[in-house]
Formats: sequence, C-alpha cells, structure tokens
Amino acid sequence: MVKWFWQRREPGRKLQLRSREDSGDATRVDFEELAPDIDTYLGQAAYLQLGYFETLSELIALTPALSDKEALSRAAGAALTKHEELVALIRERGDDPTELMLPFREPLDAFRTATHGVRPPETLLSVHITAGMLDDFYLALSASYGETGRRVARILQADDDRDAIVAIILRTIDEDAQWASLLALWGRRLVGDTLLIARAALRPAELGAVDEAKVEPVFTELMAAHSKRMDAMDLAA
Repeated sequence: MVKWFWQRREPGRKLQLRSREDSGDATRVDFEELAPDIDTYLGQAAYLQLGYFETLSELIALTPALSDKEALSRAAGAALTKHEELVALIRERGDDPTELMLPFREPLDAFRTATHGVRPPETLLSVHITAGMLDDFYLALSASYGETGRRVARILQADDDRDAIVAIILRTIDEDAQWASLLALWGRRLVGDTLLIARAALRPAELGAVDEAKVEPVFTELMAAHSKRMDAMDLAA
C-alpha cells in the first residue's frame, strides 16, 4: 500500500519555504506533522528526478536540430546527476533506493503521463514547469530533515541546465505566434496537475481552517515562482 506524505507523520518538524538563490532569507511556515518521513521524502524526490531524465531523453530523440539535441542532453544529464546523488544519499543511509522509490512509481508515472504533451513544445514546457515547481516544493520540505535535508537542498539547488528549454520554447513562439496562446493554456493546465501532487503530499484526511492557513503561503510562493518562469517565456501564467 502506497503511503503519501500525509499518511506518515513524525512530530516536531517544520516546513520552510526557501528560494533557490538564498536559503538564508527564508519565509517560514509551520507544518508540524505534515511533512513526510525521510524515506518517503527521499524516495519520491529521487524518482521524480529520474522521471525528468526519462522525459528529456525522449525529447532528444524527437528533436531534429543537433544543437538542440546537445542542449537538451545537458538538461537530461543534470536531472540524472540529481537522481544519482539522491540515490547515493539513500545508500549512505543504509537503505535500498529501489525499495524507497518503488511505491511511488505508479502514481508519479501517472502524473508524468498526464502532463506529457501531444507535441514536443508542450512536453518541453511540462518539464520546465512541473520540475521547477516540484523542485521548489521539495526544497521547501528539506528544512524538515536536518543535515540530510541540507544535503538534499544542495542537490536540488544545483544547476538544472533548463535554460535550453526556455530558448527552444521562445524560438518556437517566434517562428509561429500561435504557440504563445497554446502554450499559455497548456501551462495553466500543468499548474493544476502539479499543485494537486504537492497538495496531496501535505493534506491530512481533513484539511481544516488552521491547516489551510498554514498551507496557503507555501502555495502562494510556488505560484509566484511559476509566474516568473512563465513571464520569462512571454507566456501568461
């Protein structure tokens, strides 16, 4: 039986939302008993990075221009590096990475399928938006896990090499302006699916007014970062 974040609790921990650039100036929000246990956290984070690598590898095969293939290979390599470093961390803790990731393969694969576009530009945007939001989310959760969390934060804050994705999307829009409205609409759909993954991770069986008040600032921050990503591509969030 798969247990999501809200089904495994340890008291006395707090979730802290931090920017990638400055982990010192933090917006702190109490999330006692809402963060997952460390095995769940590491297993899901590692499998998400593997999923980004798989999707980007598929896109390389569909991309005709050699320069774009090379650029996307760097983004895929960055995701694979993060996955490998998380797997190494899991092993250092004496756990089996496969066992930790396996319970989340089905739900996270379903999420990746749901956010996979029909055409390559849509899938490129999917990787950029969903990976960006969920990396931010897992970075926020890292404050709950002491030194292990700090190591995860360093892994997630490493260069993702996704600038190439933005460049390809901007060029696609420049070549055909219709893509702007299509990708803006697709981006709004992606946000809904991605926030469902994140919200489900934090939500107890019943989300009362107190918990809702705790959750809201984190998702406000996630949406603000998402809007910046969309603005950088001249897309309406």
